[in-house]
Amino acid sequence: MLGFCSGAVAGLVAITPASGFVQPFPALLIGLVAGIFCSFMVFAVKSRLGYDDSLDAFGVHGAGGTLGALLTGLFATKAINAAFGKDVPTGAIDGHWGQLLNQLAGVGIAWTISIVGTLVLLFVVDKVIGLRVSADQESAGLDLSQHGEEGYDLNS
Repeated sequence: MLGFCSGAVAGLVAITPASGFVQPFPALLIGLVAGIFCSFMVFAVKSRLGYDDSLDAFGVHGAGGTLGALLTGLFATKAINAAFGKDVPTGAIDGHWGQLLNQLAGVGIAWTISIVGTLVLLFVVDKVIGLRVSADQESAGLDLSQHGEEGYDLNS
């Protein structure tokens, strides 16, 4: 069930940049490709690189949003949104291949801002309160050690 929900979220994340620019079939295709790609990112790439992402935010939102932004540049059409005028193609399939470069530049800017902002915030939080709990607190469970409550009754 978790995989199904993550796949649905991945499809929604990927189609968000394209909404209002693509026709229905490319929208379905973007969602399908995103579900497969994000699943690969969550199960293969995360385990191979070993990064800590308990909610799969990067694999679903980061990868899905990036893919959606790039596929928007491919599938955008003036029939849905004549963003540059009614006689000017909107996306690559429409004849404006430069839009893929525009989308790639936008993705690069978004990634740069996200990476730099995250590193700054991590640095500040680490200096103020620390980023990690102790090994004992983690072993006891964060619900108990941080909140004084048990989140799950596993003895029932």
